[in-house]
Amino acid sequence: MPLLDDMKTAVSDIARSAWATRQGQVVPDPEDLRLGNDAVEFDRATVLYADLQGSTSMVDAENWQLSAEVYKTFLYCAASIIRKEGGKITSYDGDRVMGIWVGDRQTTPAAIAGLKINYAVQQIVNPALRQQYPRWTGEVKQVVGIDTSAIRAARTGVRGGNDIVWVGRAANYAAKLTDLNLNERTWVTDEAFKRLADEAKLGGSPRQSMWKRYSWSQQGDRIIHGSTWWWAV
Repeated sequence: MPLLDDMKTAVSDIARSAWATRQGQVVPDPEDLRLGNDAVEFDRATVLYADLQGSTSMVDAENWQLSAEVYKTFLYCAASIIRKEGGKITSYDGDRVMGIWVGDRQTTPAAIAGLKINYAVQQIVNPALRQQYPRWTGEVKQVVGIDTSAIRAARTGVRGGNDIVWVGRAANYAAKLTDLNLNERTWVTDEAFKRLADEAKLGGSPRQSMWKRYSWSQQGDRIIHGSTWWWAV
């Protein structure tokens, strides 16, 4: 079948077909879903995006080996922390990684993961790269975004080349939060913040809030909370 006819048929089938949905208890793998209109629904899931900041200018200015080592060290640490805090890694996209938490305990471990990623970048990744490259004047910086909402998982793509797409506010807002360029390294929406246990809200001695409240002008002045703190790994 010519490509044009194939695409027209596929788009028509997707638009006309009824969706088969079921409640999810665990984060699915792609093979758990059909390529047709099949979706797993979660009443609530918490999504974390961890993204390198300034990676485009880095690859323009630095040799490819250093840039590759920045990617590899950052993504290794971020992914290891997400898994350690009970999240499931759902995708890598260039210089970012996405993790999802489902179940009864979601937002607190996701926020702790964000704070631990900040520790890893500042206390592990940057010192190691500076030691290896004494003349390097750059700095690895990251931004983590976290949101929680109802979400659906569906399989998308073509046979032999497909993955899961996550449809819901949490996936979109968590990703958009990583566009913020302020001192804060970890961001949570107000919906996620309200679900945090005190262990993820308060730190230091005496105990104080680790988060600063902001109005997110890019999203209709929604309330968000940012943190410059880290959590030792």
